[in-house]
Amino acid sequence: MSKTLQNDLLIRAALSQSTERPPVWMMRQAGRFMPEYWEIKNKYSFLEMCKTPEIAADVTMLPVDLLDIDAAILFSDILVTGEAMGGELSFEQGVGPRFGNPVRTQADVDRLETDCLDKLQYVADAIRVIQERLAGRIPLIGFAGAPFTILSYLVEGGSSKDFKRTKLMLNNEPALAHQLLQKIADVTINYLNMQIDAGVNAVQLFDSWALALSWNDYREFAHYYNKYILDNIKRTVPVISFCKGSSVFAPIMAEANPDVVSIDWNADLKNIKQTLPAGIAVQGNLDPFVLYADKQVIERKILELFERMRGENGFIFNLGHGIMPDIPFDNVKHAINVVKGFRY
Repeated sequence: MSKTLQNDLLIRAALSQSTERPPVWMMRQAGRFMPEYWEIKNKYSFLEMCKTPEIAADVTMLPVDLLDIDAAILFSDILVTGEAMGGELSFEQGVGPRFGNPVRTQADVDRLETDCLDKLQYVADAIRVIQERLAGRIPLIGFAGAPFTILSYLVEGGSSKDFKRTKLMLNNEPALAHQLLQKIADVTINYLNMQIDAGVNAVQLFDSWALALSWNDYREFAHYYNKYILDNIKRTVPVISFCKGSSVFAPIMAEANPDVVSIDWNADLKNIKQTLPAGIAVQGNLDPFVLYADKQVIERKILELFERMRGENGFIFNLGHGIMPDIPFDNVKHAINVVKGFRY
């Protein structure tokens, strides 16, 4: 597929091939730090934006047109799978995502549907619109939320600081947790395959809250299902595995055989890369808070990372997590220009 792309840097790096410079994209690159995003967001609810293919395409294209990044990522949300399964999803200003019907009992788990791909058709439609607009310029990344992360939102009923209810289920009712995770994993396989069929050039699995888990619990309740997904999706495009906590869990993440492991900013990227099996690329791992700093600091930090990674194939530049809403747009643009001006 990369043969049809005018800029296939991301695909080559994801497959651990040599590149003339690191490709760059950033998590949450189409978002609240952009005035142009707010022009759209002020007219529609967040879910309307996700579910209307033309609007999702408009937002996806913002960083393509305004930042000239090396990959687009589908504008959507990790929780759409939870909603399709029967979760009553809403997004409240200043609160974040909420599920009005939390999943906490056997009956709650039983009522969740797994044959729900038709409810996610709007995502496939958006992918087709976006690819038409991209016209082969750069790759489009699709994505899904990993089962543990989706479980945590369903069980907590929204975001959580301590994941108390989630951990209570894992500890007191592990069989119920596994049943729920299996259902989410099966939906996720179908959902990612639908995105691949619709034409994405790569996919990323987001396990945003994995850092809440101990090593053993991560292996049992997160890794097992992530591996199951990666074993059962169509491996015709590169697969990126991301979790908060990847600096700790990278060795286990590699066992799921992703093409790329996305690393948070707590680890030395080269050290992680050299401990991973040959052929697994790394993505990361600038601390997003660096983007608040003066431009010369941003430049220095990026170039330090690049010097550290010199000679390593399989490196995609990204942040250790997403762009914060109040980071100055000019700083993000400057960071991307620094990357694009670099040559090995």
